[in-house]
Amino acid sequence: MKRGHEPIRECICCGQKFPKTSLVRIVKNKEGISFDQNGKSEGRGAYLCKSPECLKKLTRQKRLNRAFRQTVDDSVYGAIAQTLQLTETNSESTKPVKA
Repeated sequence: MKRGHEPIRECICCGQKFPKTSLVRIVKNKEGISFDQNGKSEGRGAYLCKSPECLKKLTRQKRLNRAFRQTVDDSVYGAIAQTLQLTETNSESTKPVKA
């Protein structure tokens, strides 16, 4: 039987396409910028793959500034980097989807 459609999203750093479930969603809403644990929080979302290269690129090139159309504080980048490094040690690597 046919399984359901799995949404494909693009990493804001490397530009590769991945299944939505294998990416980390960072969301900007009225409360500020935070991780979206279930992928359904309201607000503008940005997707990031779990590779160390993309994490470096995110902080070095300040990719969230463009994604959220505002200046993002350096402390937010630090918090994201710290959280992603913790989750990276507990997860498996992801492979991009061919488009």
